[in-house]
Amino acid sequence: MKKVTIISLHLGFGGIERSVASLANMLVDKYEVEIATVYKLYDKPKFYINKKVKIKYLLDDVPNKKEFKEAIKKHNIKNIIKEGTRSIKILYKRKSETVKFIESCDSDIIISTRDIFNEWLGEVKRENTLKIGWEHNHHHGNMDYARKIIRSCRKLDYLVLVSESLNDFYSEKMKKKNCKCVYIPNVIEDIPEKSSLLKEKRLISVGRLSEEKGYDDLLEIFKDISSEYKDWKLDIIGSGDEEEKLKKYVKDNNLSDKVTLHGFREKDYIFDLLQKSSIYLMTSHTESFGLVLIEAMSVGLPCIAFSSAEGANEIIDSGFNGYLIKNRNKEAYKQKIRDLIEDVEARKKLGKNAKKSIEKFKSDVVSKDWIELLEQSK
Repeated sequence: MKKVTIISLHLGFGGIERSVASLANMLVDKYEVEIATVYKLYDKPKFYINKKVKIKYLLDDVPNKKEFKEAIKKHNIKNIIKEGTRSIKILYKRKSETVKFIESCDSDIIISTRDIFNEWLGEVKRENTLKIGWEHNHHHGNMDYARKIIRSCRKLDYLVLVSESLNDFYSEKMKKKNCKCVYIPNVIEDIPEKSSLLKEKRLISVGRLSEEKGYDDLLEIFKDISSEYKDWKLDIIGSGDEEEKLKKYVKDNNLSDKVTLHGFREKDYIFDLLQKSSIYLMTSHTESFGLVLIEAMSVGLPCIAFSSAEGANEIIDSGFNGYLIKNRNKEAYKQKIRDLIEDVEARKKLGKNAKKSIEKFKSDVVSKDWIELLEQSK
């Protein structure tokens, strides 16, 4: 049995971390699977990982970004020096311990999930090991970032991209490189048998509460919608840096009885709430893939998103399983919400199509793509 190692920064919250857990779960029946993760941020991984998967933590320390920022904010010179020195030590250990692990690793296949790991994996001489980079983030037109990814993969065998548009982009840029690009989408592990009845007066959005997810725009949009459709409510599931700011907006705009910020929740809680909702809303500025859209569609929810969320463009077929709104036009976004609120039959039609749209993201389909790649000879 071949051994596969996935190198991850941590196993906390995040799209990459969820994908790492899903991949490990998919592969564990055919391969010996190990996750080597740099930081142990929590007592246990935040996403389900099969017990047969071995988890190895490389550092006994965690990033101190918060403490360093606090010291700067308070102009505490002593703590700035202290936390700055600690930060440098942590970054040094991150590289030294990861490289040491790669050098001693006995795996047949090593999968890297970040550009820094790509670099370190490529530099270590391992003649009989298949080296794979796995890029989840969109360059969003930032060519400095794209060039960094390309440089990081120059000594790898393959670079896996999670969207077709990213695969087309990097394939063109790297056609003279030894590293080959492969498109393999992210996966939805479990598709619920129960679908939403689409009768509840509930809108829902799930994701990290960070600036790029555009939750400030979502609340602004919902404020106007709720003034017209007073019985409709909005559920937001997720946690992040913007949480307090969003809570303040809800309170200041008298939306507390209509908007619920649920914080981070486990998978069962999320799917239960999705099944009780009628429309899924995404307002991300950028989105590499959009796994939450697939999860929403798996329970038959029509989805609305801005086309600026690149990953949404490969999942939403506008007018078939949801709507894509161009140019971040909030008025057009509101109108599509109104259309679906007022027409339950339209909700059902799009929801039924949404359920059909996710076949190619099922684990039994995606796992075949991964296995085909992993069985390539060095």
